This record gives sequence, C-alpha cells and structure tokens, in this order.
Amino acid sequence: MPLTANKETLQQIDSLLEARRESALEELAQMCAIPSVAAKGEGLEPCAELVAERMRARGLEARLLPVEGGPPVVFGEAAAERSDAPTILFYNHYDVQPAEPLELWDTPPFTLTRRDGKLFARGADDDKGHVVSRLLALEAIQEANGGKYPFHVKFLVEGEEEVGSPHLGPFVEKHRDLLSADACIWETGGQDEHGAPWLFCGMRGIAYFELSVKTIAYDAHSGVGGSILPNAAWRLVWALASLKDRNERVLLPGHYDKVREPSTRDLELLDKLPGDEDYLRKEFLLPGGQFLGGGQTTGLEFKRRALFEPTLTICGLDSGWQGKGAKTVLPSEAKAKMDFRLVPDQDPDEVHRALRSYLDAQGFTDIEINYLGGQRPARVDTEHPLVRLAAETAEQAYGKPAAIIPMVGGSGPMWWFTGFLGIPVTSPGISYPGVRVHAPNENIRINDFAQGTRHLAYLLARIHEAVHPA
Repeated sequence: MPLTANKETLQQIDSLLEARRESALEELAQMCAIPSVAAKGEGLEPCAELVAERMRARGLEARLLPVEGGPPVVFGEAAAERSDAPTILFYNHYDVQPAEPLELWDTPPFTLTRRDGKLFARGADDDKGHVVSRLLALEAIQEANGGKYPFHVKFLVEGEEEVGSPHLGPFVEKHRDLLSADACIWETGGQDEHGAPWLFCGMRGIAYFELSVKTIAYDAHSGVGGSILPNAAWRLVWALASLKDRNERVLLPGHYDKVREPSTRDLELLDKLPGDEDYLRKEFLLPGGQFLGGGQTTGLEFKRRALFEPTLTICGLDSGWQGKGAKTVLPSEAKAKMDFRLVPDQDPDEVHRALRSYLDAQGFTDIEINYLGGQRPARVDTEHPLVRLAAETAEQAYGKPAAIIPMVGGSGPMWWFTGFLGIPVTSPGISYPGVRVHAPNENIRINDFAQGTRHLAYLLARIHEAVHPA
C-alpha cells in the first residue's frame, strides 16, 4: 500500500529527519574527505565504494557497475512490498570539481568545516550534500512505512558529471531496462535568494572543447623572432576572436537554426520569478553595474537571455610565460578551453562538426580541436503532475510558494533521462544562491539541508499521487 501522508506521518518524518541529521552530516564529512576530482582522475573508486556502503545502510542492494573508459557507476535498488508500486529513480554524482585555487579557501577544501551555520568543503553542495540528503530522506520514508519502501527505489550515482558525463550516454543505452522508472529525482535543487523553493524543468546543453596550436619547434626570443616567426598565442587569439562578435552572437553558420524559442508559458513562468539582477551585481562586483547587452538587458529580457540564449565562453587560456616578472619569449604553443551552452533543440555533435568546418573555412586548419564532451539540452513539461506535486510539497516544507523555472543555465546529462528514457524529472534540493558552486569556499547552510531534505521526504511520501507504473 502507498504511504499515507497524513499529519501524523509527516510529523513522524520530521522527527526522524531531525534525529538523524547530525549522523547524516557526519557521513557528508566522510564523503567530502575523499578528493574525488573527475578532471584529475583522483579518489573516484574509493568515493564510489563509500557511496555504495551508505546505500546499503538504507537497505539498498548496491553495487559498482563498470563504465568503459570511466569510473564506475554506483547503482542501488530496493523493491517495494507490492510489485505494482511505482519506481523512483534518483540521479546524482560523486565526483567534484578541482579545489584550485587552494589559497582562496578559508579552510581546507576536503575537510568539512562548520562555521556560522554553514558547512564548507568541495562537494558540500555539488553533489555530495545532495547524495546524503536523498539517502536521509529515503531512510525517513522507510522507517515511517514500517521498514519497507512504499515504492521501488533505483539510485544511480555517477563519477564523471563534472567533466561532462562523457560515458554516461552509452551506459544508459546499455542499461536501459535496468534504469526504467516512473519518475526521477534530479541531482540538485534548492531555494532562491528570497528563501522561496525553486524547481527547474530543464537544463541547457553543452559542448566543451580544447583548441590548440603549435607554430614553431620551441619558444623563441621575442626580439629575434617577433617580426619573422609565427606566434602561437596570437594565432589562437585570432581564431577565438573569429567565433563570436561584439554583440555576443556566435558566428558558426547555422548555429541558431534549430533554436527553439521559449513558449508563452515559459515566458509567463519567467515573468513570475523574482529578479536576481541586484544580487548578481553585488555578488560579482559587476563593473558599472551593466550586464552583457547593456541597459536593454533587464526584467523579463534579462531572464530570457540568461536561460534561453546559446552562449560561447572561453574558460581558460594557456600560452607562453605565466610566471612572476618578465620573460621575453615568443610562444610556440597555445591552448584554450571553451564551452558552448546550448538550448533546445541544438545538438553538441552538430556544433563539433560546425566548429571544425568554420575554422577550416577561416583559414585555421592548423588549430586542433579536442572535443571533451557534450550534453543535449533537456526539457520537462512544466504542467506534469510530478512538477505540480513537487511545488505543492515544497510550499508545505518551506511555507512559501515554489518558483517553477522552465530551464536553468547549467548543463547535465538530463536528456538521457527525459529524452532517451522518457522519465519525468523534478528537482528538490539543498542549495541556495551563495553556495559558491565550483568556486573556493563551496558551502551549504545547515538549515537549507534540513528544509531541502524535508521537502524531498514530503514529496516521496505522496509521490504515488503523481506517478503510476507504466
């Protein structure tokens, strides 16, 4: 039978969550202590083993599934008493971003440190805090239901999300039947700067590349070679400058042909969202207070551009002398990392082909392209019963109406679940705008961990109302 989410049950869930919170945060400290940095290939299997161990403590049968070319996927599952119960799939990841620059951390990045009601560490939010939150919510649901789960549980935690999940697609294709489900709880979520819960219904896609060029055998003396030898740094800068104009428009031919404009409903939802322009100006010390696009980028147009426009970002540049003081060299090599953020219905593989073709046409055949991975953009129906129930239970947990966001600016492998597997997705979580995700001093607020976990538990207690076995 489904769990009866009456007042007494919800009070029991609240009591269980409060009683187990500190032990769950100790588990988070153990996870954060493992530097599972996907970009460096460090600490991945030990962290995967720890995640599997924590799943088993909640009654899930957990195992590490091999991934060709990458770290293992942790997969846990548990059956409900009734075979006709719905199946709920959780997607998270155990890998984290590099902690550098280390000197900008106030405390060691892989030691969970409590300060001023917050917990600081790499992965405290993204995504180990969410893994622990999901496990704690499942524990409360299991106990409130007499030690049994009222739905079938499937829990997938991968180890390459922070490098674009390059091997997750083939894994999902191979394990399509194993991953079949009626609903999916996504990796992250939380509240906005006003304390209102937010639920997103899509993610932009991404195509990530490293461009490189070598012009001469080794670095030359800039005085000897400056006027006669080709400079790799200039060569790369010229290639990069050809990709986008001063109005931020990407110049690859056909790049905007497949862009799906936001619907009237999308714009209505965006218009209801509180603006974060003032917060972003303050947080990033924006010079002159002007966003890209100047004074025209404000209000609804600001929100539309932030989510529904493709982007091209130079993420890093490397060439020549970068040490202290002067060294008069002419660089022989140059590299740049960059990402394209994509909107429905753009395809990262098509961007890869277009980039190569465009650089060749511009005379940059010597620029090498290393495609480091991509994800297709994903959308969820904002009117799906799962989204509506998530909003209703969010208001229960937070005491404020939930904001439904048609799409967020970040990227992830959501399309493999919404598009390929056809599963509706929703996103309760523990984040807030000041988490400093991917930056030094990443953190969560302990109260947000409590509220976000409570919201998830309330949603799971009633999830049978929104999804039914196919």
